[in-house]
Amino acid sequence: MILKEMKPKRGHLFIISAPSGAGKTTLVKAALKQFTDMLYSISYTTRKPRADERNGVDYHFVSKQDFKKGITKDRWAEWAEVYGNYYGTSAEFIEKSLSSGCDILLDIDVQGTLQILKHYPDSVTIFILPPSMNTLRKRLEMRASDSKAVIEKRLVNARKEMAQKKMYRHIIVNDKLPDAIEEISAIFKKYRQ
Repeated sequence: MILKEMKPKRGHLFIISAPSGAGKTTLVKAALKQFTDMLYSISYTTRKPRADERNGVDYHFVSKQDFKKGITKDRWAEWAEVYGNYYGTSAEFIEKSLSSGCDILLDIDVQGTLQILKHYPDSVTIFILPPSMNTLRKRLEMRASDSKAVIEKRLVNARKEMAQKKMYRHIIVNDKLPDAIEEISAIFKKYRQ
């Protein structure tokens, strides 16, 4: 009798998007702390690292020349140019990880999600909403890292992103952080059974 080699079950691709200030980073960190076997896709960028950022931890920092070469060689599962810098997700990382049965968490914007869904239509998409635009404004102001003009720009972008929330399977309103963490955990558990 010949035994067939068992292929590992394909992993799940979870995508989380949110307007700036909605609490996405906090929720992603909480999810990764709870689901320690889930892989987090570290984005590539051409922007310079901030003082507290480390290469290979916060981002993979690459030159514009290398990034553009990656575009021509289909190296990116999704990519965008934002304020003169490029950001992208490694197609090889996603495919190798999913094929080996690993679940992946992507933290990307709406336009990146649209690109990923063309290649991975079964992705589990989650959109994080602030409780209100007023709350979002207060959160952005409390950061004290952006000028008033930048905050206004972020609010305009937030409205555009929130207008596309219906393309996501799951929507979480981040009003009370413990409740939002519980909701996102329940979503992960549902698909990872």
